Amino acid sequence: MAIVEVNHLTKRYGKHTAVEGISFTVEDKQIYGFLGPNGAGKSTTMNIMTGYLAPTEGEVTINGYDMMREPEKAKQHIGYLPEVPPVYPDMTVLEYLRFAAELKRIPKTERNEQILNVMELTQVSEVAGRLIKNLSKGYRQRVGLAQAILGEPDVIILDEPMVGLDPRQIIEMRDLIKDLGKRHTVILSSHILSEVNAVCDRIMIISGGKLIASDSPEGLQDRIQSSYVLEATVKASMEQLQSVLDTMETVVQMEGKQSHMSDCVTVLIRTKDNADIREELSMKLYENRLPIMGMNLQEHSLEDIFLELTEKDEEVSGAEEKACGKVDRAEKIEDIKSKESNEDMAVGTGKAEEAESKESGETVAAGIEKAEENRNREEENEHEGDL
Repeated sequence: MAIVEVNHLTKRYGKHTAVEGISFTVEDKQIYGFLGPNGAGKSTTMNIMTGYLAPTEGEVTINGYDMMREPEKAKQHIGYLPEVPPVYPDMTVLEYLRFAAELKRIPKTERNEQILNVMELTQVSEVAGRLIKNLSKGYRQRVGLAQAILGEPDVIILDEPMVGLDPRQIIEMRDLIKDLGKRHTVILSSHILSEVNAVCDRIMIISGGKLIASDSPEGLQDRIQSSYVLEATVKASMEQLQSVLDTMETVVQMEGKQSHMSDCVTVLIRTKDNADIREELSMKLYENRLPIMGMNLQEHSLEDIFLELTEKDEEVSGAEEKACGKVDRAEKIEDIKSKESNEDMAVGTGKAEEAESKESGETVAAGIEKAEENRNREEENEHEGDL
């Protein structure tokens, strides 16, 4: 059953698109991981899912309630821990959790019991009376998580819950998230590959604001690798080993590798259809009296998968940006030409108006001068008549 549905989610800030057309569903009581580099759009997506941000396009449904149309009902099913825990440093842990319980409108008859339960679950009971500002980073993270799970929400959303924790605190937080996944749906974001792989049932990889992959860790491995790679070290010559491998139909490629053992060869063997040939190869080598000194099946790690998927997306995005850049450059050149043309027209119009004005001024001056001459002539004629 899908408890969270995200459809065609897009968020733009002016011309910048932070999230573009993301769609996915989240099943009940599963741990989902948002994986992506910094600036990929993980936090923006989570802020929209929790109602902190409004999307430009798309919709988010939590347990059947639309976040935009019924925000109060939708938020009742969400517990949220942002990257920076929303704690009040001048409160004690107990005061803060009581305050959070009131904000969540937990009935008074249930508050104390729920507060005690979340403190026990997050292991902050021993610091209940201490000011939050005097706690370590790990404990502040735990207090933030305690407020997120108050009210027993169906969905718990954690934004970078491992950031700033030391190795021991990371292990403790990992175990806590696994425990929460037994009773809640957990969605967490991270750029730490090992942590996502350690706790998540499914992984969603985001790059450049787009969802580029969504599957289980095993499913992602199957999508990336077309064949397994088997590394084998055999006490034999390369020709002897080659003759054995030539009898195996599933072997598609053999690549020699420097061996650190004397009288031995090490090869990388690639097979088709993900065929595991270890048993068959062992039997054939035994039949040919060629001892196996070592055998190791290599698989793509989550790091390999992440790098391959994000690099492909960056190449596509880079090509699109380059194409857009060319268009923008052409548009800018046209704008410059248009401005120059307008300026030339303005200058030409100005000169024409100036010439016209000058000509008009000269005509008016000549007319005034001629009128003065006629007037003087008439006055002279009148004066002569009087004489």
